[in-house]
Amino acid sequence: MDQLLTHAAAWFTTDHIWLAVGFLGQFLFGSRFIIQWFKSELAGRSVIPLSFWYCSVAGGVVLLAYAIYKMDPVFIMGQGMGLIVYGRNLFLIFRERRTPSNTKLASPAPTA
Repeated sequence: MDQLLTHAAAWFTTDHIWLAVGFLGQFLFGSRFIIQWFKSELAGRSVIPLSFWYCSVAGGVVLLAYAIYKMDPVFIMGQGMGLIVYGRNLFLIFRERRTPSNTKLASPAPTA
């Protein structure tokens, strides 16, 4: 039993924990595609649900943390720029939801 515990404890190194964090981030990030595909199939058209953007942010943050740990500037830049896009999309979605539909800009009435 002691040998099993020693072997298990040897796995919990900093590198192994960060490897698990990297896989978690990749799982979160990748799940957004499955969600988008499922919602689109249900709707019969291309749909990007709000959960797609939440998975994008969650996966992006976790993968950015992993990239920083690995000190990979290409990976850091890619995830950092992606987070800006995902955050902007969420901002636009929530701004649109706060705007009452009757105050949205409408097409001007045709003049005679």
